[in-house]
Amino acid sequence: MDIKILASGSSGNAYYISDGASSLLLDAGIPMKQIQVGIGFKACRLSGVLCTHAHMDHCKALKDFAELGVDVYASKGTLDACGLSGYRYKAAASLQQLQIGTFTVLPFDVQHDAPEPLGFLVSSSVTGEKLLYFTDTYYIKYRFQGLTHIMAECNYSMEVIHESIGSGYMQEDLKKRILSSHMSLEHLLDILQANDLSQVKQIYLLHLSNTNSHADEFKAAVQKATGKEVYIC
Repeated sequence: MDIKILASGSSGNAYYISDGASSLLLDAGIPMKQIQVGIGFKACRLSGVLCTHAHMDHCKALKDFAELGVDVYASKGTLDACGLSGYRYKAAASLQQLQIGTFTVLPFDVQHDAPEPLGFLVSSSVTGEKLLYFTDTYYIKYRFQGLTHIMAECNYSMEVIHESIGSGYMQEDLKKRILSSHMSLEHLLDILQANDLSQVKQIYLLHLSNTNSHADEFKAAVQKATGKEVYIC
C-alpha cells in the first residue's frame, strides 16, 4: 500500500493511500491547493475522501472535493456539523461496511469532542493489506486482526504534559480537554499491545502536539514495544 503524508497536526491533517487500483484521502484538513500539490494534481481521480470528524483541521477541503465530483464519506453528525448536503456526501455509520473502489472500509466510533467522530479500517482486495486509521480520540474500544499498516494519533505523553504545566506553557483546563479528546503515548502503547500486530509492516504516528510531545522518544518507545517500522508524521 502506498501511503503519503500530506499534513499532520493541529494546523491540518490529510493522508493519501493507494493500492494501485483505487486511492483515498484520509481527512482533508488543509487547503485544496496544498492537497493537489501533494498528490500530483490528481484529486479528481480519487475514489473517495474519508473524514473522521467536523473540526476544521480535518474537514477544511471537503466541499472542494464534492465540487470536483469526488464522493465524501463521513458520519451524519460530521456532515451536519459542517453544513454539508448533496449527493456527493455519503453518510457513514459505525460498523456499517462501505465499498469504495477496491477498498472495503469499516467505520468505527471513537471518543472525541465532536459529533459522531469515526475511525476507519481500510482493506484492499488488490493487495490484501489492511490499514487501521484513527486520530483525535483518547480510547479505542475495538480490537483488530490481520492489520498490515497502522496510522494512529500519538498526541502527547503524561510526562510532557506535566512538564508543560510546570513550565507555564499550558493551563490545567487545557490539560483536561486534551486528556478527554486525544490519544496519549501511554494509551497508544496499550492499544498496540491489545491488537494482533503479527502482520504489521509499518506504524505511523500522527497528530503529535507541538508542545506536549517528544518525537524521537515517542518513536523509540513504539519501536521498542512493537519491533516494527515506525514513522513520525
